[in-house]
Amino acid sequence: MVTFDPATPGTAAPIWQEALAANPIAPVELDADRVVVIAAHPDDETLGAGGLIALAGRRGLPVEVVVVTDGGGSHPDSPTHTPEQLVEIRAAEVRAAVGVLDPRATVTLLGYPDGQTAEFRAQITADLERLVGGERTLVVAPWRGDGHRDHRVVGEIAASLSSAVLEYPIWMWHWATPDDVPWSDARTLAIDASLKSDALARHGSQVAPLSDAPGDRAVLLPGFLDNFRGDAEVFIATSRLAAGYFDDLYARHDDPWGFESRWYEERKRAVTLASLPTRRYGRALEIGCSTGLLTAALADRCDELLAVDVAAAAVARARDRVPTGVRVEQRDITSDFPAGPFDIVVLSEVGYYFDSSVLARLLGEIETALTDEGTLLACHWRHPVHGYLQGGDAVHEQVASLGLARLVRHEEEDFVLEVFSRSADSVAAREGML
Repeated sequence: MVTFDPATPGTAAPIWQEALAANPIAPVELDADRVVVIAAHPDDETLGAGGLIALAGRRGLPVEVVVVTDGGGSHPDSPTHTPEQLVEIRAAEVRAAVGVLDPRATVTLLGYPDGQTAEFRAQITADLERLVGGERTLVVAPWRGDGHRDHRVVGEIAASLSSAVLEYPIWMWHWATPDDVPWSDARTLAIDASLKSDALARHGSQVAPLSDAPGDRAVLLPGFLDNFRGDAEVFIATSRLAAGYFDDLYARHDDPWGFESRWYEERKRAVTLASLPTRRYGRALEIGCSTGLLTAALADRCDELLAVDVAAAAVARARDRVPTGVRVEQRDITSDFPAGPFDIVVLSEVGYYFDSSVLARLLGEIETALTDEGTLLACHWRHPVHGYLQGGDAVHEQVASLGLARLVRHEEEDFVLEVFSRSADSVAAREGML
């Protein structure tokens, strides 16, 4: 279970040490002219990349540490300190910690509210875009699969700004198991453990009780900190999906995601079809049709259906499956959006392959192409997946920002499905029942 409370039982450090020894991991290559370490909260930079900061500094590389949030939410029930006081304390702590790691490093505090990175995504993106710059800049950021919302959002933004990012896990060491780690993408860096430990001690509000008040305790407990006291740091090396990613995937697997074999997928298709507010549509567009299972079902509800996918192999299989009259085209929807208008657009299990800026442009195209009562259906997997440029929840946050009326929100642990429309009329209203 994903949890962010170090007081709850987690995977012990010795288990991780065994896994690290059992899995051959390539070393980090500090082949850059500049290093930008992005942290969601004050202390993330030291926990996840303190050793890298120190090593880069010793090699003479300019290092900039950028902390996105102010950390004011770390002690919500403190009887002795206000959030405003915590903001000042944590700002001083991060400067002191980075000063231990690399005295020449610069620290930039963006000061966004703790826990609200999703709400300020656009502003954070703009700020980081100004700071990241440069082809020879190594970007180091929180791992998108870490589970924590702020870490996910900041990691997604970093991935959208750079073609290659080193991502550092933090909470993964607590809630995950070695089976959850994409070991083939892992990288390791030998570090000065004593120097990092000294820097960690500078985050006093996190590693020790904030006060002597009864019940006050450290935020980060010793068992959790054991995962960060070794002589190596682990990163996940990520990059944008290569153009041939999907073709390679379909070449290896007839049904890569189990669309044809899993009850989960069959049930989700049924939920998708049942969520449509109109019995029948005129012109329809399905983005990312894959092998055409949903396409074939949608065809029964549409007069005219265009299904597109970027992978040639998927398009070929979908064409074999769908009824005569359904158009299936190989098309990169981000650069070749088909001419509308459309009465319905289906965006299912595809939004997380686009970074936030590309998705924003695509959603703008969709909104423009919708008819006056047009429908947009979005459905996405919610669990972290290595390699996705965004998580499913982040995709739906962007879809919701279009300002269309939300008619349906179906949320489960595994997926979220939403239906939006230009018309706010309910199904009963559309049927003339009201």
